[in-house]
Amino acid sequence: MGRGKYKSKPTGRRQFSTPEDLLAGTSHRPRTFKQKEAEHVEEESEEASGDESGEESEEETSKKKGTQGIIEIENPNLVKPKSVKARDVDVGKTTELSRREREELEKQRAHERYMRLQEQGKTDQAKKDLERLALIRQQRAEAAKKREEEKAAKEQKKAEARK
Repeated sequence: MGRGKYKSKPTGRRQFSTPEDLLAGTSHRPRTFKQKEAEHVEEESEEASGDESGEESEEETSKKKGTQGIIEIENPNLVKPKSVKARDVDVGKTTELSRREREELEKQRAHERYMRLQEQGKTDQAKKDLERLALIRQQRAEAAKKREEEKAAKEQKKAEARK
């Protein structure tokens, strides 16, 4: 089968493990992670068995190489990452908001306040809308009354024509 000019990607040759292979333990995946984990567990067990020799090795590791043993000054620019435990977290502490976040909150609150006043009919726009609605209702009522009068006049003419 022709694959074209460039063959750099081996996508056509991938082989996936089937569920049967996984259950049988015959999949072709590398087991490096489990091997490393097993070595780590073995190292821990060796350290636990050799407690007496561990004291001597601690003294050797405490000696620092070169000028590190001579100069014992902490770097003031070095920021150590602070890990906060769940029990030490202050729930009542308020966090400082950035300027953008603060402006966004103020904008949302102002909009909510405006909409509340709009529903109550206290804003200029709401007053204009209510006046417009009252005018429209009045015009519709007049138009309905006029239609009723015209309808009554038509019925009266038909009644006179029948007589």
